[in-house]
Amino acid sequence: MTLESDLAKIAHQEAELQFTSFSTTDAWAIGQILQSVAAARHAPVAIDISLATRQLFFTALAGSSPDNAEWVRRKRNCALRFSKSSYRVTLELEQKKTDLQTRFGLDARDYAASGGSFPITLRGTGMIGSITVSGLPQREDHSLIVSVLAQVLGCDARGLALDTAS
Repeated sequence: MTLESDLAKIAHQEAELQFTSFSTTDAWAIGQILQSVAAARHAPVAIDISLATRQLFFTALAGSSPDNAEWVRRKRNCALRFSKSSYRVTLELEQKKTDLQTRFGLDARDYAASGGSFPITLRGTGMIGSITVSGLPQREDHSLIVSVLAQVLGCDARGLALDTAS
């Protein structure tokens, strides 16, 4: 798997995994599914679903730490700033051999270019929030969200999945 093919696949994920509407009930339902999947995997993660200015769902599973909540905040800020998944931002920066501080002057205390925050996008409207997971390696945080969104939105999860080796 190459950096370019990962970036193309993530752009495809973002284009496919869009909502026609999104409510607080949707946030709660998606959060519960994420929590259930993560718990079944014994994943020590924190999960957050937020609109741009309002947290709708948060949980921290067994084994997670207060640091995971802080990573959630920083990854969410990254996704909201760039209107794309934080993993895509990470890979784009890697491709350009730079970082958030150098390229954009963003403080690492508030922004993390690390996979695990995925945009909540309304088809025809744009990004309204994000779903964020922290506690696994960044590629796995990202993939957990994508697999659950594919399930919720009735998309082909296998066709949207990143290759396992990268």
